[in-house]
Amino acid sequence: MMSGHDLSRNEVIQLLMRVGIASLVTFFSLKYLMNALDPTKQSKKKAKSRAEHQLRRLKKLEGVSVDSNSFSEYELVIASHLVVPEDITVTWKDIAGLDTVIRELRESVVLPIHYRSMFHKSQLYQAPKGVLLHGPPGCGKTLIAKATAKEAGMRFINLDVAMLTDKWYGESQKLASAVFTLAEKLQPCIIFIDEIESFLRSRNVNDHEATAMMKTQFMALWDGLSTESDSIVIVMGATNRPQDLDKAILRRMPAQFHIGLPSEEQRGRILRLILSTESITKDVDFNRLAKLTTGFSGSDLRELCRHASVYRIRELMDDFDNAGGVAKTAEPPAISMEDLLNSFAKMRENKLHTGLLFTAQENRIDLD
Repeated sequence: MMSGHDLSRNEVIQLLMRVGIASLVTFFSLKYLMNALDPTKQSKKKAKSRAEHQLRRLKKLEGVSVDSNSFSEYELVIASHLVVPEDITVTWKDIAGLDTVIRELRESVVLPIHYRSMFHKSQLYQAPKGVLLHGPPGCGKTLIAKATAKEAGMRFINLDVAMLTDKWYGESQKLASAVFTLAEKLQPCIIFIDEIESFLRSRNVNDHEATAMMKTQFMALWDGLSTESDSIVIVMGATNRPQDLDKAILRRMPAQFHIGLPSEEQRGRILRLILSTESITKDVDFNRLAKLTTGFSGSDLRELCRHASVYRIRELMDDFDNAGGVAKTAEPPAISMEDLLNSFAKMRENKLHTGLLFTAQENRIDLD
């Protein structure tokens, strides 16, 4: 009787062991298959590697005590978009024609951070937790954001909104939370969101549940920055459609700056800055070019000059081919007024075809 009882108990134990082993094998097999089928596995691996590299550089260049092991996997994903201040090459000197905006940004953002200890008792003179740069495309909003981070000595997280979206339920919320926890660990820090209206546009009943939850959590975490007076984290957004932003987001971005199309005087200063490092002929008339380029943004002017530099190479290449592959001179030819006018005519034609320049009267041209 006892022998039969002992035998059945052993069988039960063996059965439980087999079930346990089978469960473990099934668990790890499914985990392996999920990782193998995960299309973002390689990108996450690369993001982690880049994040660790950037954190090591931050520690080496600025002496910041950061250990990649102390960051969660979600924080490392966000840290892959971290820009070390030494890698930002844009300064206020590289931006022409926006002196008023630069002065206001310097007074309201940079100086409160630099002289924080002097005004530590003030409840008013503090850097805002949200800054909005709005205006037409190509007018320097991203350049201003980078220059602000450079001048203020702040780390810069160039947030890619696409990486906050994940197919697994709840992962997007964890990534959104990681944006702020990482920024607090690396403060002073700027979280920059380009085309912010694509992420934080006005909420409506048609929003997906996961998207609505992520927006809500993002704003809640953002509010947490306001309650922590010692926190030096600024969310900076850029958009050319401020009317599409949620009103709750606009409330959280009290410092708002309009970056409009440059005036004639500003265009002249931008052209001089762009061509300051190039070899140009004496006949280049900046005033005439500034007058011709009505409606051109800063990026349009840069493209105009870049394309003009291509025209100057044509003559050089023709001489090179005619000479049997022997260069007559080691120096490239200077950019002439003719090159710039030809480039302008080409860009104007393209703008007319794409609907960015509606009538010839809006931008008259006299090439004679």
